[in-house]
Amino acid sequence: MIKKYYKYLSFVMMCCCYALTNAQQEPTEAKFKESVSRVWVNTYGNIRISERLFWVAQTHFRFEETEDTPFVGQVGQIYNRHAIGYIYNKYFNISVGGVLRLNFNTAANPAPIDRNLVPEWRIWHEYMFAMPLSSMMFYHRLRIEHRWTQSFEENSDYDFRNRWRYMFKAKIPINSDKFQTNTFYISPEAELIMQSGKPVVGSPMEDLRLHASVGYIINPRMTVATGLMYSTGQTLSDASVYKQNLTLRFHLYFSPDFRKVKNKLPAIHLDD
Repeated sequence: MIKKYYKYLSFVMMCCCYALTNAQQEPTEAKFKESVSRVWVNTYGNIRISERLFWVAQTHFRFEETEDTPFVGQVGQIYNRHAIGYIYNKYFNISVGGVLRLNFNTAANPAPIDRNLVPEWRIWHEYMFAMPLSSMMFYHRLRIEHRWTQSFEENSDYDFRNRWRYMFKAKIPINSDKFQTNTFYISPEAELIMQSGKPVVGSPMEDLRLHASVGYIINPRMTVATGLMYSTGQTLSDASVYKQNLTLRFHLYFSPDFRKVKNKLPAIHLDD
């Protein structure tokens, strides 16, 4: 009887110790990492291939600071995003395609056995709504991404996650009452990126991006813009730790049209 009681008491004490240990490890407040500066050079192509279809061709070069060089320090990622888009009408279009992202190891002192480059694969679909108001344009963008990622460790398995993205964006002309050649515009935007999947335990908010840019319409087929973005989000390894980034962004938008003139629809609203 005494032995049974002793075993029971020992089991209870072990459970209490385990609970107390977990309680002590439970974070009591959020922690923010030191901000990292970056530079993104992005190209966005919307190439008309038929009356209703267009080809999305995007290439992004993303650089991250080093100890010696802020902003443009080292290559962090290279994106190749492609899709086929369908134009429902002037104010709504959808796109479906794939992404190959090359992730470079930007750790200050990577382990010798680690790789310096790993691919990341994605399937994505997007739903873009455009809303005119006076001389301004407002956009709602829903983008869903299914991604397969690897760590830099040799022979690591792929982790599958979903990304759920919503962006609200405005475009406001400065020196004109409409968007046309030689028009400058400002464009504030906010995007929330959530994630889900087995590796995501307590870190559903991957990124909150606040971005403001100034653009210039060179002609109906080409636009350039530049802006500054602040972003923050939970780290996957620890939900109480938030990363911070300050990113200088450069954009080139191009939209060639290879159709015959007589088959062209009126101008539509496509964006990044």
